[in-house]
This record gives sequence, structure tokens and C-alpha cells, in this order.
Amino acid sequence: MPIVKCPTCGNEVVWNGNEHRPFCSERCKLIDFGAWADGEYRVPDEQKEIKWDEDLEESSPRLKPEKVD
Repeated sequence: MPIVKCPTCGNEVVWNGNEHRPFCSERCKLIDFGAWADGEYRVPDEQKEIKWDEDLEESSPRLKPEKVD
């Protein structure tokens, strides 16, 4: 059986049959969720900020709003 370390507390935990995997318990799972919710963890955004201007609309015709007569 594979054994992994809980990402929150570091305790060893059995992977198979563990309803909280990769965590050892519901408590560790909620601590991790709270850290994400508080912004302690973030996924880096490498994309440039999109500016919705005329240049973008001209280069991407499918983004242009349709005119309704």
C-alpha cells in the first residue's frame, strides 16, 4: 500500500481507502482549504492583462459584439 505524507501536518497516511487523501484527516483538509481561501496559496498568473480596447476587438473579430438594428 502506498504511503504518503499529509501536506498539512506531515503525518504518514495510507493512500488507498483514505477518504481524505492526500490529507490524513478532515481537519487537515479544512486547514488547507482555509489557506487557499485566505489567499496564502496562489497559482501564479503568467498571462498578460487583457485590455478590452479597439485594437483587441479589431484583431479578434469573434470578440466584437454584434450590432442589432
